[in-house]
Amino acid sequence: MEFELTAEQRELREVVHDFVARELRPQARHTDETGEFNWPAVRKMGPLGLLGLEVPEEYGGAALDAISVAIVVEELGWGCGSTALAIAAHNGLGLGPVVAYGTEAQKAHWLPRLVSGQGKLACLSLTEPGAGSDLKGGVRTKATAEGDSWIIDGSKMWMTNASISDLMVVLCRTGSDGNSALSHILVPSDTPGITIGPAEKKMGLHGSPTHAVTFEEVRVPRENLLGREGRGLAQTLATLDSGRIGIGALALGLAQAAFEEAMKYAKERHAFGEPIANFQAIQWMLADAATEIEAARLMILKAAWLKGLGRPYSKMASMAKLFATEVSERVCRNAIQIHGGYGYSSEFEVERMYRDTRLMTIGEGTSEIQRLVIARHLLG
Repeated sequence: MEFELTAEQRELREVVHDFVARELRPQARHTDETGEFNWPAVRKMGPLGLLGLEVPEEYGGAALDAISVAIVVEELGWGCGSTALAIAAHNGLGLGPVVAYGTEAQKAHWLPRLVSGQGKLACLSLTEPGAGSDLKGGVRTKATAEGDSWIIDGSKMWMTNASISDLMVVLCRTGSDGNSALSHILVPSDTPGITIGPAEKKMGLHGSPTHAVTFEEVRVPRENLLGREGRGLAQTLATLDSGRIGIGALALGLAQAAFEEAMKYAKERHAFGEPIANFQAIQWMLADAATEIEAARLMILKAAWLKGLGRPYSKMASMAKLFATEVSERVCRNAIQIHGGYGYSSEFEVERMYRDTRLMTIGEGTSEIQRLVIARHLLG
């Protein structure tokens, strides 16, 4: 199996890297310190195709292959974890279900405006106060059919992009029969009855807004059902498989950035009359980081490769997400260690990177859930 990138993929990496180095990386600290979403950079992403990575060209998207999408998300993560998370969630979790399950009318209505950069973003609404990993049994937000409408009541939490979205893909309980009890419904974010709470105060990713959202008699047309009624759980699990490749790639970008900062500092910082890069303790941390980053990248690419071929990739996506996110946490931790006391200061970028990557082993399925998914595949 060959993982050499095509000429187009290499060129894409260079173009996105240059854009990120110019528009995201210099603003990353400001984004983190103020919590302001980087709209100026995101507006420029529309014409570059970064807001419609897997959206077909007829709707204004870039129609990229799965490997190219992973490349883009890694580069975004290299530049700014906050902005990368918002854009990855928009593409994979918000637009992904619309592309995969939407009707022609739904796609034509929503996709062009959401990929243009002129409006806001899209988001997926899953988690509830009583339903984190247990979506099947824990979702209480209910959609009741009434005439030509759905009436939605309930509450969600940890909704990434809620306050910067035009569209919410909401997982609702539409029945009572086990796996067929849940459905996805498209809900415009400005629909009366929606209340978006204040942005959560988080350890990191301050520039990626996350909110609790309540739905009180929110009325949307019956044709806003996304996919088949009762297929919401299956659609969600398929969406999360794809999203796990994205989160793994994002974590990989953060790890790469932290590794580069550690390399630079180790060469510049002197102790006992020589650069600390000369000391074996530092060299081993750098060697481990380089090795694990390379291995994680190959796992991400393999998962994306399988997805692109249309082959089963759930196990590989969980493996890649598990490994890449835990590698990123180790690399960012050791980057701080190499910086010593300076690494603990917010004046140095590795402090932000460590806080940002901490979410990656939690979001889109915790490391523990990934191990459960992998084990179930192994054991049949």
